[in-house]
Parts: sequence; structure tokens; C-alpha cells
Amino acid sequence: MTTQDQQPLGSPFSAASTAEDVMAGVDLSGKTAVVTGGYSGLGLETTRALAAAGARVIVPARRPGIAAAALDDVKGCEVFPMDLTDLDSVREAAARITASVTRLDLLMAVAGVMATPERRVGPGWEGQLAANHFGHFTLACELYPLLAAAGGARIVVNSSSGHALTGFRRHDPHFRTGYDKWLAYGQSKTANVLFAVHLDTLGRDDGVRTFALHPGKIITGLQRDMTLQEQIDRGWVDERRNVVGPDFKTPSQGAATGLWAATSPLLEGRGGLYLEDCDIAHARTPDSTDEDGVRDHAVDPEAAERLWELSMAATGATPVGR
Repeated sequence: MTTQDQQPLGSPFSAASTAEDVMAGVDLSGKTAVVTGGYSGLGLETTRALAAAGARVIVPARRPGIAAAALDDVKGCEVFPMDLTDLDSVREAAARITASVTRLDLLMAVAGVMATPERRVGPGWEGQLAANHFGHFTLACELYPLLAAAGGARIVVNSSSGHALTGFRRHDPHFRTGYDKWLAYGQSKTANVLFAVHLDTLGRDDGVRTFALHPGKIITGLQRDMTLQEQIDRGWVDERRNVVGPDFKTPSQGAATGLWAATSPLLEGRGGLYLEDCDIAHARTPDSTDEDGVRDHAVDPEAAERLWELSMAATGATPVGR
């Protein structure tokens, strides 16, 4: 896909739509979904909505005890241990999922971190890239046979408008020459979109379609590594942590675009697209200063293939496709 494919469809939903709006009348009985981060914030809203529609939902969680408590009242939900920054843990979770189901209809990559202090994981990887991209990349590759077996599966990857901060820094992806927490976040969000673009190319013949999205501005646990003063200075909250920023969404509204991506018949036969506000996002012009839309560096097919090759070499993930 390219920026030419980034044209809104005229969806009946909008930025104001909630998870309940998008899922009204949707029946997912007999379907199985995996939701990373599915026990807090947008992930919890996503899990609840999918389960309410009849899906069996598996939630891989770094803190399985906390996840189980948060999901105690959600029927048809299971929790498996998994740490996205530990690829052995990711592979173990994928093996457990593979042993428990014969097909997977939805993979929702909702978990993420933002603007963290400098952290090194694995072989010295930058922590945000590892958690937001390498972990989800490996999980999707290991679960791919289950997705292909579904004959119409969808993968939905939460990115962000923060992808506009930078393209993928092939010269220094792990910030060994100096760490910037916001550029590191932006790079990981660009990686999310590029991942979706190339995975869709590899998976479409198996009926596996992939989308990336910006859920909107929402105050959730994602801001846990930011101080209150930082959030005040950015105009997001006041001194009492009340949300005061314009255009902020509720968690239910924030989950709506991902649920729309997972279930909308309007997206049949499509993939490799960046979505926002329950529709396909428009392409940003190079000189655009608004926060909407997608930058061309995030949907460039050649950049997506290069990142795929880098990610395969780094993670040793199982190859995808025929």
C-alpha cells in the first residue's frame, strides 16, 4: 500500500464513536482473539467488547495475576504469561496459545509503552522499540499459522500520530549515539505502521489482513513514565489529573477504531492501511502541520520490507507466508 490508498471510506462512525457503538450487532461467537495489553486502558475496553460479542479472548500479560483480577468478571477470557521485551517469553506464550486453539481470527496488538527513560533489553535493544515492535513482530510471526488457518483473520496494530516524529532510524535504531525518549517512541510507532504494511503484503494470499491505527488522545496507563508536570505542561491534564486537553477521548472511544478495524465489513479485501477515528486516515502532505493522517515514511512499501528484514534478523522469528 502507498499514500494513494489512504483515502477515507465515509465510515458511519467517527471520533466520537464508542466501543459499544462500533460493536452493536456484531456477533463473534466461535471466534478467537488475542489481545496484548488486554487488561488495562484501551486493551481492557477491547477485551470486554470482544468478549461481550461472543469471542473467546486470550490475554498475554506481563503481570498475569493483575490481569486475571482485572478480567475476573469477563466471561470467555483467559490469561497467559508473556513479556513483550523477552522474546523467549513471547515464544513460550505463542506455543501455549498454539496448543490451546486450532485457529486465530483476531490478533490485537494493543500493549505499548511511551516516552520511557532509557532502558536496554535483550542484546542491548532500545526498550520502546523492543516492547512496541520486536515483541509484537515475534508474536505475530509465531502465531501466523493459526491466523492463516482462520481463512479471513485480521491483525490490528496500535500505532500513534507520534509516528510523525521520525521515520525508522536505520543508522541508529537503538539510540546508541544519544537517547531521546520522544524520538524513540516515534520510531517505534513508525515501526508499527511499517510492520502492518509488509505483513499485509505477505499475508493477503492466506486471507490475513493487517491494519495499523492511531487510537486518538486518551489518558490511560500509557503515560505512567511521564511526570504529572510533564502532562500539565503539554496541556493534557490539570493539577488534579483531570483531562483538560482538547479532542481527548474516553477509553471506550479510544478502543473504537481498533474494534472497527477488527470487525468492519467495509474493510473486506483491504489491508496495509493506517486508520484513525473509525475510518481510513488521509495521507499527510509533506508540509502539513496538523496531527491527523499518516506520513508517507510510515507506509512506504520499500521501507516496510527493509524493516521486516531487519526485524527477522534481530529476532529470529519464524518466517511468514507461503
